[in-house]
Amino acid sequence: MEDRKRGSQLWEEEGEKESGGSDSLASPSLPAFPAPGTMLRAGPPSHTLLRLPLLPPPPLLLLLVQAVGRGLGRASPAGAPLEDVVIERYHIPRACPREVQMGDFVRYHYNGTFEDGKKFDSSYDRHTLVAIVVGVGRLITGMDRGLMGMCVNERRRLVVPPHLGYGSIGVAGLIPPDATLYFDVVLLDVWNKADTVQVSTLLRPPHCPRMVQDSDFVRYHYNGTLLDGTAFDNSYSKGGTYDTYVGSGWLIKGMDQGLLGMWTVIPSQASLVFHVLLIDVHNPKDTIQLETLELPPGCVRRAVAGDFMRYHYNGSLMDGTLFDSSYSRNHTYNTYVGQGYIIPGMDQGLQGSCMGERRRITIPPHLAYGENGTGDKIPGSAVLIFDVHVIDFHNPADPVEIKTLSRPAETCNETAKPGDFVRYHYNCSLLDGTRLFSSWVQGRARAGQEATLGANKVIQGLDIGLQDMCVGERRQIVVPPHLAHGESGARGVPGSAVLLFEVELVSREDGLPTGYLFVWHEDPPANLFEDLDLNKDGEVPLEEFSTFIKAQVSEGKGRLLPGQDPEKTIGDMFQNQDRNQDGKITGEELKLKSDEDGERVHEEL
Repeated sequence: MEDRKRGSQLWEEEGEKESGGSDSLASPSLPAFPAPGTMLRAGPPSHTLLRLPLLPPPPLLLLLVQAVGRGLGRASPAGAPLEDVVIERYHIPRACPREVQMGDFVRYHYNGTFEDGKKFDSSYDRHTLVAIVVGVGRLITGMDRGLMGMCVNERRRLVVPPHLGYGSIGVAGLIPPDATLYFDVVLLDVWNKADTVQVSTLLRPPHCPRMVQDSDFVRYHYNGTLLDGTAFDNSYSKGGTYDTYVGSGWLIKGMDQGLLGMWTVIPSQASLVFHVLLIDVHNPKDTIQLETLELPPGCVRRAVAGDFMRYHYNGSLMDGTLFDSSYSRNHTYNTYVGQGYIIPGMDQGLQGSCMGERRRITIPPHLAYGENGTGDKIPGSAVLIFDVHVIDFHNPADPVEIKTLSRPAETCNETAKPGDFVRYHYNCSLLDGTRLFSSWVQGRARAGQEATLGANKVIQGLDIGLQDMCVGERRQIVVPPHLAHGESGARGVPGSAVLLFEVELVSREDGLPTGYLFVWHEDPPANLFEDLDLNKDGEVPLEEFSTFIKAQVSEGKGRLLPGQDPEKTIGDMFQNQDRNQDGKITGEELKLKSDEDGERVHEEL
């Protein structure tokens, strides 16, 4: 037993000397013993060789090389011993970014057989890969040569002559003297201590406004594989991204935690390959980013805090995943700006916009929904991108905006005023150009719209906009919702909508004083009842009353309330004078409104 222990120590010392003393290069599944190539060097046997039978048989260590899919090495004449290793590359991967070189660390599987096909060793039987450095004397010379130039996932058949294997001594009980060895090898990994992280960009979006920097917070998906393609982990199966800070020590710590307990999947000394899809990136110091996509000409006003805005939007994550859209609801999002009713980033991003503008607002999570996210569509720490179309905005203090488009060349002495009866043509639309109403049909004017100004016949803002117009004048009138249809809107008009009118005044008539249905241009007839009583029978029926009033209008002596049906107006006048409602007016019943108003004032006094 002492001899065995002492021999084992000698082998360990020799192995450490040739490998540079780095125990980390040996696979933990293999016992510590000198490499076969070390034991069988040419020359007289050393004291270490004499102790070979006392050691357990070493597993044969292999590696891979890249060549051209044919046998390599010097061939010998038929029947003559081989001079060098014969290499057959029977499977070469399409991509070979790296070939094995002297001093590389490799991981591989192998089967070792004799010429008759009898197996003498296999890493598959031990369920353990071989992990070792190539070209430093830890492998038999034939294997060292056979692995050079090999690619990951390449498969080779190696024929190793005895003088490049275990020579005339062999391995007791395992490999006879002067044995030619046949190895079937597949390379699974290769790396070097001088290697750095290798990064290959598979896809970069054409629009890349920023790249990841130190201290950024990133969210990404990944697939983790060994160098041979064996998968060991991925974020997709966990239903969420991997989220961490970059360059602050968090990423390494996070990866360490993520790999704990995975030793059965990830072998020691293994190169790892991560296919990473960056979902988003931000920095805690980031502010919102604004990009103007479309700016309409003639922007005379920009939104400020306190304005009420109507806008459409599409909301997406940085990878393009749509999480919300106002278009899908066929309704604008309506809110006050700068008052804290929406997320801070959107509150900031909407200010300074113009009506009709399209802009992109990129919002970091600390100005959106933070680390927790919201709902099932916005994850925690997500950067949000909003493509916004500003439809309109207004302030509760806004007045009606009036712009004269054209005015008749001739002098305009009379303009529309409260009480006037006006006829006008108009187009009514939203500020985004959506047509709501029009008095024009396919370019031809209809009868036009009629209204008595100041009589609550039209919305207040339009009433204001029509006043002081000349006949033939054209105006553009912008009416805020508090002077239009308010928050509730109306049929065909959205709530809180700013309305744009293009108006042309067609005609104007002086109105009548409040409460009057008919007035004379001059003094009324001195004997009004006698003039009304056409047949002089002492009473005036509706027919006589109507004939007389129409004659006064046609002769230009008086006028009826404009904008009303003349027959109805005359009928109302007759009803007012027929005090006892017997269908006729007598002299005692007939009174002018001015006389009635005078009597009423006298009674009140």
